[in-house]
Amino acid sequence: MTTIDAGSWSCPLPLRDYPTIVLGHGSGGQMSFDLVRHMFLPLFDNAALARLGDSTVLETQVPDEKARFAVSTDSFTVTPLFFPGGDIGQLAVHGTVNDLAMSGAIPLWLTGAFILEEGMAMDDLGRIVTSMAAAAKAADIAIIAGDTKVVDRGHGDGVFINTAGFGLVPEGVNIGPERAHPGDTVIISGCIGDHGVSVMSQREGLEFETTIQSDTAALHRLVAAMLEITHDIHVLRDPTRGGLASALNEIARASGVGIEIDERAVPVRPAVQAACEMLGLDPLYVANEGKLVAIVPPAQSDAVLAAMQVHPLGRDAVCMGSVVEEHPGMVTARTGIGGRRVVDMQVGALLPRIC
Repeated sequence: MTTIDAGSWSCPLPLRDYPTIVLGHGSGGQMSFDLVRHMFLPLFDNAALARLGDSTVLETQVPDEKARFAVSTDSFTVTPLFFPGGDIGQLAVHGTVNDLAMSGAIPLWLTGAFILEEGMAMDDLGRIVTSMAAAAKAADIAIIAGDTKVVDRGHGDGVFINTAGFGLVPEGVNIGPERAHPGDTVIISGCIGDHGVSVMSQREGLEFETTIQSDTAALHRLVAAMLEITHDIHVLRDPTRGGLASALNEIARASGVGIEIDERAVPVRPAVQAACEMLGLDPLYVANEGKLVAIVPPAQSDAVLAAMQVHPLGRDAVCMGSVVEEHPGMVTARTGIGGRRVVDMQVGALLPRIC
């Protein structure tokens, strides 16, 4: 029997406050960060994992040349399984493709493993697998391996999907969360909060004047368009769990820099803003599945932004802030009334089971 050595964790105290796993550990916020940083990272310790990017870039020697591959894995437990604008199968493809794209990789292959609950309707599973296949075909990526397991009724919530993704990183591309530099421009590819509010409204049976659609989409072609302008893109991140706020905090901490954003410049659809106000949510913390954050040297930012705005998935892209030397590891926002506030990581589960 393996003995658990809490002393091998880098700092077990934050975890000892929670003797059992709670939903907040899956929120993408501070509790998720603590769990990864203080348990998984020190116990799985290796240089490839330590960067904590959306995917891990590995260099391998093949005959007469070197190749760099990006590898990512993800699990999807969203409830409900179907929501306006998408479903768990489509989300599984898009989420994994996007993790690869955030390292600049060209996605090549996916795997899919399905944990099925006894009693799940076969028609629902068929809809999910059909949607997943269509999303993979549209993204020009093959699902090359898979697995199925079935658990007892009441223990699986329909279906959980685990994926792994593999992609090829072009020569000269070096994108990572630790590469943000003071002076860099921070760009968001479009309106935030669509996915989280879409899933939450469906889950809770909320009705608004306009149906809020998930923004789920594969972003690799948008990234390719950006890389055609320049390979000198420092950081890419898709703000999924924990939203834009958590993504920016992760970048600030990894790079040891401060990030300042203009809250008024962050695009939010009026329907999403209204829903967030009604639900008591801050759009900065709401999940997205078809948006990216780009941190780009100032000399390249105008050209990269213009290329994004030409692409259908980047037409609402805007510059929303900059990287600064002050307050390293911290994100601040200029508010609509001219003040300034700290945008910290969400501690608990703002919107659990969102992806």
